[in-house]
Amino acid sequence: MRLAFEAMEQQAVSTDHSHLNQIELARRWKLSPRTLERWRWLGQGPRFMKLGGRVAYRLEDVEAFEAEQLRQITPRSHKGAPLGGRGD
Repeated sequence: MRLAFEAMEQQAVSTDHSHLNQIELARRWKLSPRTLERWRWLGQGPRFMKLGGRVAYRLEDVEAFEAEQLRQITPRSHKGAPLGGRGD
């Protein structure tokens, strides 16, 4: 009976896509898990939760952080410098 419960618990964990742990987020972004640790220490990166000593990232916070990182390159984005120029 215990094995059946553990199998159900494992299945529930693997089908829950509303949260990511540090390893899952590091894989998603192709970063070192240590980078995420450093970002948390510096107050950077996406919002996170501590649950019983474990770090969890809500998928909605991860996606919001990703959206905030979007950048658009414009031809005159650096004080009127021509494309490819530095404006020095």
